[in-house]
Amino acid sequence: ILGQSRGFAPNISRYAGAADRFRYFPQWSEALFGDGDTAASLAPEVAPYVSSFNVLFAGNIGDAQDFPSILDAAALLRHRTDIHWLIVGDGRAATWVGEEIRRRDLGTTVHMLGRHALERMPEFFTAASALLVTLKADPVFALTIPGKVQTYLAAGIPILGMLDGAGAEVIEDANAGLTCASADSGGLARNVLRLEALSINERAAFARAEFDRDTLLTQLESWVTTLAPSAVDARR
Repeated sequence: ILGQSRGFAPNISRYAGAADRFRYFPQWSEALFGDGDTAASLAPEVAPYVSSFNVLFAGNIGDAQDFPSILDAAALLRHRTDIHWLIVGDGRAATWVGEEIRRRDLGTTVHMLGRHALERMPEFFTAASALLVTLKADPVFALTIPGKVQTYLAAGIPILGMLDGAGAEVIEDANAGLTCASADSGGLARNVLRLEALSINERAAFARAEFDRDTLLTQLESWVTTLAPSAVDARR
């Protein structure tokens, strides 16, 4: 039984009857984010912010991502007009987020840039000083690793995480950025300031780690090959 997070192991093993039936098999990163061969061009949508410290969120804008807490953190830093929050994506909560930005008068520093093709994401990442991943406080979410974490790691840009459990552990174990607990808007705001205060070289010291597709599939093939003879014998 393959699990996307090590946090699933105890529960799966309880039902499966043996711990050795579980294998950790995370989602791989998108290949276009980690090749390092050429620098991506800059998306025109982010060109106005190239001189700022930019916290970029990319992906689904939904309830699970806890945008109320993200906007709370942005509100705490509204006086820092050199820090911008760039939101790339779409989702069921997008309309609400746009309305909240206007209601809270955060339009100077929080910008919704819309939904764009995956192939264009490196153009947006080029302007990012940090990449943001969040999950609301929930025991189930604490067991999961958001798929964007692997992609963020492959991008080699510092990560700011506001999440619990397995996702935070991956970021911390890779020394890839700074994390705080889910819904901790104050902690997120403080981590933004901590990261912004570092020099370019100090930010670059955060390790680059990759969840390589070929490596993961090779591991999967090895498991299947190992199991195949016993599976055939069992059917006989």
